[in-house]
Amino acid sequence: MTERLDFKQMCARFDVTPRTLRHYEYIELLSPEREGRARFYGPRDIARMTLILRGRKFGFSLEEIRQWLELYDADPEGRTQMQVWIEAADRQLTELAERRRHLDEAIEELRSLRDKVRVDLDGSA
Repeated sequence: MTERLDFKQMCARFDVTPRTLRHYEYIELLSPEREGRARFYGPRDIARMTLILRGRKFGFSLEEIRQWLELYDADPEGRTQMQVWIEAADRQLTELAERRRHLDEAIEELRSLRDKVRVDLDGSA
């Protein structure tokens, strides 16, 4: 039997708020089956949600994630999707490395300033 989650189960499974899940539906990243007012998420939506959250964790925009998902829909073998993902991952790795460099600089500057103020404070006591 294929896995099928209702709205509440989907939120709990992926630790997302109902608002987040509704937003992903609204922007058509997810397409649950509907039975009356109830929504049910099958294996396709579960897999897509896994990819969405992984992409967000790595800092990709929802639009970039949408493009990967659309590429998979167009090419179920996934070769095009994988190539585009590799290129995007390379760009994101460069961006993250640059952010890390800036953070390391800020941390070092803050430490230095803190240490200087501590010395000044201890010297005036």
